[in-house]
Amino acid sequence: MTHHVDVHVGKRVRHRRWLIGMTQQQLAQQVGIKFQQIQKYETGANRISASRLWDIADALDVPVSFFFEGLEDGQKEKSDKNALPADLMGDKEALDLVRSYYAIPENQRRRLFELARVLSDVA
Repeated sequence: MTHHVDVHVGKRVRHRRWLIGMTQQQLAQQVGIKFQQIQKYETGANRISASRLWDIADALDVPVSFFFEGLEDGQKEKSDKNALPADLMGDKEALDLVRSYYAIPENQRRRLFELARVLSDVA
């Protein structure tokens, strides 16, 4: 049986890997394991040891604490109708949107951000 912390950490590994455009195979090679092990980590089926998490954090260029961010929030009930889903970054479409957003030149990105802010205020 999987533990909710292992699932959360695995999702954070997957999200970061997707965000930077890295494949499971590439991450596995950098960490020195097989890609199947990365799959098991990402689903929470296998726990990630502290030393392995350290290596993964290094390969993904994030601090180890990154993998635990939002863990407390996921346990709380959200009653606000405007609150974001607990697993927003678990949505591949959302990740693709973020990746595409950061591929836009900064001046255009700022204008797009302002447009989105205005449109969200209207809704």
